[in-house]
Amino acid sequence: MRKHILSVFTLFTLVMLLASCGAQKKSSSGAVSTSSSVAVDGPSAAQWRSGLKGKWVLNSVDREDIPGSYTIKNIFDEAPVDCFVGSVWTLPGGNYRGSIAFNASGTLCADGAVRTIVWSVYDVKTDDQHPQFQFKKIYSGEKAANVTSGYRLNLSYSDGQSLVMRMPIPLDNGTGNLVFNFTKVQD
Repeated sequence: MRKHILSVFTLFTLVMLLASCGAQKKSSSGAVSTSSSVAVDGPSAAQWRSGLKGKWVLNSVDREDIPGSYTIKNIFDEAPVDCFVGSVWTLPGGNYRGSIAFNASGTLCADGAVRTIVWSVYDVKTDDQHPQFQFKKIYSGEKAANVTSGYRLNLSYSDGQSLVMRMPIPLDNGTGNLVFNFTKVQD
């Protein structure tokens, strides 16, 4: 009798283990899927995290739905947009402590400066939004846990060699975007 109970318990545990491996996912259309493939609406936060690792150079920042007369004085509470063009964003895995190295020269640019950042991918829990790249700047002597302000960019596109992120800019009549266009630096 004891062997019979042990066998039933083992079988029950095995069934529960197999059932948990095929956990259901709900797609944006409301349909339930038991496959582990990517939903039709884009990569998951984990897939973005994996794909963002490495070094990226910011080639350009374009204006999308922002009037030419609208002035953007600086971004990320740091410097004008032009100072970021050419910067190298190092996004390693592991502890997600990376950096932004500036390479642009100009009156308000800090050519050669390096900002330490802690980055991650924020998983938006609504069906109508995609994961976002988020980071916060860490200055000498600070601990990331004590820094309460940071920045988020909408992840738009990546094919492993190019990356596009959008920064929403509130306007008087709606919202525009700064579009950040990166290419991966080959090591």
